[in-house]
Amino acid sequence: MKVLYFDCSSGISGNMTLGALLEIVGDETYFLEEIKKLNIDGYKIEISKKVKNGITGTYVDVILDEQEEHHHEEKHHHEEEHHHEHHHHHEHRNLKDVYAVIDHSSIQEKSKELAKKIFLRVAKAEAKVHNKPLEEVHFHEVGAIDSIIDIVGTAILIQKINPDKIISSIVNDGYGFIECAHGTMSVPVPATSEIFANSHVKFRQIDVDTELVTPTGAAIIAELATDFTTLPAMTTEKIGWGTGYKDLKIPNDLKDNYRDIQEQNENFVVMETNIDDCSGEILGYTQEKLFENGALDVFYTPIFMKKNRPAYRLTVACKKEDMFHLQNIMFRETTTIGIRYRFEARTELGRELVEIDTKYGKLKAKKVINNGETYIYPEYESMKELAEKNKIPLKELYKLEELK
Repeated sequence: MKVLYFDCSSGISGNMTLGALLEIVGDETYFLEEIKKLNIDGYKIEISKKVKNGITGTYVDVILDEQEEHHHEEKHHHEEEHHHEHHHHHEHRNLKDVYAVIDHSSIQEKSKELAKKIFLRVAKAEAKVHNKPLEEVHFHEVGAIDSIIDIVGTAILIQKINPDKIISSIVNDGYGFIECAHGTMSVPVPATSEIFANSHVKFRQIDVDTELVTPTGAAIIAELATDFTTLPAMTTEKIGWGTGYKDLKIPNDLKDNYRDIQEQNENFVVMETNIDDCSGEILGYTQEKLFENGALDVFYTPIFMKKNRPAYRLTVACKKEDMFHLQNIMFRETTTIGIRYRFEARTELGRELVEIDTKYGKLKAKKVINNGETYIYPEYESMKELAEKNKIPLKELYKLEELK
């Protein structure tokens, strides 16, 4: 399983993310060509190398056209990549406008979906901060060209890398106050605080007297990362460094690790409960609801409880972040009043959904890789559909050469 790990010990911003991901991808031309598909102008992108406390990384700078040069200079005079600090007088895009820019582009659909989810996090935070309905927020932070480049660019590069899982360190931010368009604000700034509050991000403040996490960076890591923990044991494949603009007493770099990992020791939960007073229909309905809400596996085991009463043990396997939500479903839908749980190690093979051309039609399947060997496991519903369409026994499809 391919894992992308964000080391946010020096915080995270949009351009730091782009720099680190570009080093993982290793193809600046691909990035620049894909960004052109947005069909917006008024900017150019400069990609260079900068050294921060002896560490060399990639710095991505969105430089605006002549009419916005004074805003670009203001950005560099104050804080790095501060979308919440500088105005673009002729741009007042709201969330709908930004979505239109993305939807009308020719970038990949998955990149569009990811970019819109990240923008939505920023938009919700700004709406809360400014006490306005989401559709009425006309905020330069989201409408600004550099925000669009940072967020859409991140979505493009993530799709190119295509990791199976993205995790992050605890996100470090600084302390103190910064000057921005709305006056003096404490760190973390309000929008960043709201993004953190409406996500599962784990963050803390460290002894650096400035902002380390921008709202754009906060929204990116909140949307991408499924867990916030120390770096698990993995074999390293690539490392990417993305630098920020500021010179700090710590290296102002975002470090991305792209690695292969086999075991997930901290994120797999098994929950169990014994039930002796629920009907089969209720148990079946509960199973459906658990699967619909992210359970990885749900099954019942016949057991005998005290006084030899027949009963069932409900077992649910899930990711750690889904645990409490699924527990709530178990409590709500069944008569149980207690649920046991444990964290277990799991070896998981990398898998990919594929579509196979057969003489009977297209067949959906999982392609699984183990120690260099590839296995193809067909999806039952797809097999059933082909069997009925071609009026052949289901067992005949399992003999197809394409599955061997």
